[in-house]
Amino acid sequence: MNKLTPILISGLLLFGAAACTGDAKTSADAPNSTTENVKSPPPAENIQKTQGDATSQIRQNQANSDIRAREQRNNVTGGDAMRADGDLKSEVRSKLEVNITKGQLTVDAKDGAVTVGGTVPSQTDLAKIEPLAKEIKGVKTVNVTAVVAPAAPASPSK
Repeated sequence: MNKLTPILISGLLLFGAAACTGDAKTSADAPNSTTENVKSPPPAENIQKTQGDATSQIRQNQANSDIRAREQRNNVTGGDAMRADGDLKSEVRSKLEVNITKGQLTVDAKDGAVTVGGTVPSQTDLAKIEPLAKEIKGVKTVNVTAVVAPAAPASPSK
């Protein structure tokens, strides 16, 4: 059993590292990186589908459960210890996804510095980004490159 434990732990860490590659996005419509030129959000009907998923009770319960589990794990390990960039990206993305349901945001993190790009529908949502991101332990600074861009009007039906 003592020989098996390190192998299992190594496997879990490797799996976790592989799962955390790439930018964390709050929706499929979000830009692919925080430096990508911002485009007008997709038509309102596409946003409604994404918002429906983000605001469903099941998704909110799942995201809140994930956030609580991460906070508990962080408290056990000392909380503000060196945090993996992938963990920060994922946690900030989850926090933003639950609290800014109509945004198309991309999150990147490097050594505690978090960058959030993409679009949000209102100035109020834009103002929420930095305080929400700073609630995550290990986030030292937040650079918000996201902009306010209301959804494009739905295309007329033929």
